[in-house]
Amino acid sequence: KCRFFPNYMGNLEIYTSQSYLHTSSSVSAKQHYKMLVLGGGSGGIAMSARMKRMMGAENVAVVEPSEMHYYQPIWTLVGAGAKTAASSGRSTASVMPSGVKWVKSKVEEINPDTNTVRTDDGTEISYEYLIVALGLQLHYERIKGLPDGFEHPKIGSNYSIQTVEKTWNALQNFKGGNAVFSFPNTPVKCAGAPQKIMYLSDSYLRKTGKRSKAKIIYNTSLPVLFGVKKYADSLWEIVKQRDLQVNLRQNLIEVRADKQEAVFENLDKPGETTVIEYEMLHVTPPMGPSLAIKGGPLADEVGWLDVDRDTLQHKRYPNVFGIGDCTNLPTVRTAAAVAAQSAILNRTISKTLKKEKPDKKYDGYTSCPLVTSYNTVILAEFDYNLQPLETFPINQAKERRLMYHMKADLMPHLYWHGLLRGLWGGPGPYRKLLHLGMK
Repeated sequence: KCRFFPNYMGNLEIYTSQSYLHTSSSVSAKQHYKMLVLGGGSGGIAMSARMKRMMGAENVAVVEPSEMHYYQPIWTLVGAGAKTAASSGRSTASVMPSGVKWVKSKVEEINPDTNTVRTDDGTEISYEYLIVALGLQLHYERIKGLPDGFEHPKIGSNYSIQTVEKTWNALQNFKGGNAVFSFPNTPVKCAGAPQKIMYLSDSYLRKTGKRSKAKIIYNTSLPVLFGVKKYADSLWEIVKQRDLQVNLRQNLIEVRADKQEAVFENLDKPGETTVIEYEMLHVTPPMGPSLAIKGGPLADEVGWLDVDRDTLQHKRYPNVFGIGDCTNLPTVRTAAAVAAQSAILNRTISKTLKKEKPDKKYDGYTSCPLVTSYNTVILAEFDYNLQPLETFPINQAKERRLMYHMKADLMPHLYWHGLLRGLWGGPGPYRKLLHLGMK
């Protein structure tokens, strides 16, 4: 028999005929899980679903502070008025695998030497295995005049839920003048997105009869329009046909929103700046590593999670794994990359639990559906070496209506009901989709 009653501190004391146990509040604040997942974005939710099947829901926890989960690839279309912002989000509770513990906190510190994580409310969580899926950090503040500049009209950004509808407002209210689009001098997620909104804006202005009054300018810090030559060649043709002005090696350093001026630095001639007046400005912010990783023992010299490019296992801590935007994998950061990585990582963890050597390698597969109008997409798929790694037996560098419908209508469905449930993904997720369609 056991007898339960509170002691003078309000803590529970349990008496039995053979033992005496005391559970204090400080001890109860500690938690332990066989698999701890940091981050409830695409990679974190997908892997927590897979880990639930591998080791049981009671052994898995996800640390994620946000109440809402967003399908961010659709924000390109939200910024152009083709989709609603509301359609991009669902509650985190609705996408969290049932039975898996959701820790509604922010990761403050990771200590892989003691196998512990500390959250912003002081809770310490210990683990046997750790998956880091913390995404990356947006740094609007690194552009002088932002983020305060978003309080003014005619400026938006498709990279956050707070600013994506401002892009659509700026586009709708455009009367004439310069429509300016930027690409920062940092790694970014979905490297095609900064120019997708340019093509969509061009289409919208043509449709509404305002194109003749507009000068469309794309200023990118990169030395190329797109990293994969096959697709870049097609994009340059579109740029020429639609009279779009592309300026390479130009980095946005300041926004004077009250004057509607954007200041760009010439990266090939440091200190040389150009001021452009705008009637519409789309800002792609500088981005960087998660602050919970940067400077810690799991980071590389720049601050990204230091994982093996083949297996996604950490280079120094074999019980730590990574997926998605937070890693230093040398590929473009996209949801399609996460889908491909999730199957490889699942295999790596399975082998690690069995004390076996991982036998599947991630080839760097990623995909970027380059939206070029309200009904066309160039489907870019490629690997670590920036070589095309295509799904369909057609020339994917050509604009196609079918690819647009796949991007706009089919992929969101597969995201919510496939990837996040750990049921869809693998090397070349479009290829897997094609095979499923042929069965």
